[in-house]
Amino acid sequence: MSSPKYLWLPAPTNLTLLPNDVHIWRINLDQPESTLENLAATLSEDESARAQRFYFQEHRQRFIAGRGSLRAILGRYLGVAPQEVQFDYESRGKPFLAHKFADSGLAFNLSHSQDLALCAVSKNRQIGIDLEYIRPMSDLESLAQRFFLPREYDVVRSLPVEQRPEVFFRYWTCKEAYLKATGEGIAQLEKIEISLTPSQPAKLQTLKDWSLLELEPAENYAAAVAVGGFGWDLKCWQY
Repeated sequence: MSSPKYLWLPAPTNLTLLPNDVHIWRINLDQPESTLENLAATLSEDESARAQRFYFQEHRQRFIAGRGSLRAILGRYLGVAPQEVQFDYESRGKPFLAHKFADSGLAFNLSHSQDLALCAVSKNRQIGIDLEYIRPMSDLESLAQRFFLPREYDVVRSLPVEQRPEVFFRYWTCKEAYLKATGEGIAQLEKIEISLTPSQPAKLQTLKDWSLLELEPAENYAAAVAVGGFGWDLKCWQY
């Protein structure tokens, strides 16, 4: 896959988000106990309760790391402490900043898979991000048939078996990034047409007012960000 490589740099102390900026943060979810305790202390009551509902400790810790890091990141843009960041939720559960922060114009989206998370942040632009760990799956072909358009399914099927997972997850993350940006559900996956090949980066075929960019945040991961409009500048930060 030949999408551009981006450097994941430490963010500057005086972090600014200009109207044409898109910032993507890479977050390591496997954190030491002391860090997790500090992050857990910034969560709201409902977030803490949600963390406790995870059956496996590993999943609980990764949720705390993801949500705590998200609060810390957004707090830096808003100029407030992480525990002061407040969320409301769309009907499908997608968080957005509470009304008191509406004037900031800040839009964000978070995605996580295995021990990695990506957080995308923009100003007054719809934004969605999706991240998937590339892995073999026994039902990959039936999922592609169900959720992909016929020509996309044909691309997956035409590949050698060992290449299919990467291309499948590239399609999946591109579609999911757009659906997360718009707040639409997974049932719409088969309506979003993506063109890509093992050597060509993805393009959104049917949507004129959206741009799409694939990312490679780590080995064996596929990721994509969908942003409303064009002409934006990307910066990638390591949290």
